[in-house]
Amino acid sequence: MKNLKLTFAFLLIATFSFAQAPIKVACVGNSITQGPGRDNPDSYPLQMQAILGDDYQVGNFGVSGRTLLRKGDFPYWNEPQFQEVKDFAADVLIIMLGTNDSKPQNWKFASEFRQDYLDMIHEFKKTMPVDGKVYVILPVPVTRVNFGITPDVMNNEQRLMLIDIAHESGSELIDLYTPFMGKEDLLPDGVHPNTEGLGIMARVIARAIRL
Repeated sequence: MKNLKLTFAFLLIATFSFAQAPIKVACVGNSITQGPGRDNPDSYPLQMQAILGDDYQVGNFGVSGRTLLRKGDFPYWNEPQFQEVKDFAADVLIIMLGTNDSKPQNWKFASEFRQDYLDMIHEFKKTMPVDGKVYVILPVPVTRVNFGITPDVMNNEQRLMLIDIAHESGSELIDLYTPFMGKEDLLPDGVHPNTEGLGIMARVIARAIRL
């Protein structure tokens, strides 16, 4: 009887601990995700952490200048953060890559973008729970050519591809393009959102996660 009570007590403790485990959210991306710094409270992942509260654990795995394309000039695949995302074993995965892929030296491999994206989702899902959720992001608009990043590719070609990728992979789609339309002042250099813009991103994504 004593052993039975002890077993029951341990089960209760284990159940309580499991129930209290935060939902882990991994934010994969480039400089827009990295923001002023991975540990900077102005970055969209940390602004989102503040919105979501202690029930969530948000990890910023953004790396400036990185591409989704394996043959891009600086592939995210080759960064330590790629493995860190796997080790994090996220319940929720946010992928916002593609902006640097629009550069001419990278977009010449545009025919491989779709498959590389699907492969990345597949790689990360291996370390996620069966009921884990993946969100593909339609990035903020690019309002002018800067850093070699091309508005026409981003705002037209790639956006349509991302919709198809989300559908084929069974992922959810989050639109960050529409909330920035007509708000060029939130993108001072035509590419990167300012602090207010990063806050809009955080709110839109947080709302989608909690639905």
